[in-house]
Amino acid sequence: MRLGEPTPMKAAINITPLVDVVLVLLIIFMVMAPQMRKGPDVNLPNTAKPNSQGDERGRILVSIDEAGGLWINDQPVAAEHFDEAIRAAMGAETNPKIVIRGDAKLNFREVREVMVTIEQTGFRGVGLIAKRAGAEGK
Repeated sequence: MRLGEPTPMKAAINITPLVDVVLVLLIIFMVMAPQMRKGPDVNLPNTAKPNSQGDERGRILVSIDEAGGLWINDQPVAAEHFDEAIRAAMGAETNPKIVIRGDAKLNFREVREVMVTIEQTGFRGVGLIAKRAGAEGK
């Protein structure tokens, strides 16, 4: 090599910026994932051993909050229009599964009234969601 001669270029991949970007994205997804739930915050009742919650595809989630307010998926619904809203939520789904998330402070009577309304609408086999006793979160 002589003075003033250009040095040959070496092609090397610098992965440090890539790792930085991936770690930042990972942290963002970890923080946002718990907040991506549908419906209001509901304090679920405890159970010793809940069965698997099953597949979420084709599932209509009905939530009843502490005040007795009704939600279908993540939309609030007035009690007098609940049957119409549940039919609209079904859409083109041929065999939807309806599950109820009721707050632990509710009387069973309030949950049962929602179950009766769903049954009168023509749906059969409503499921209830609970959390494992001692489990963290809602």
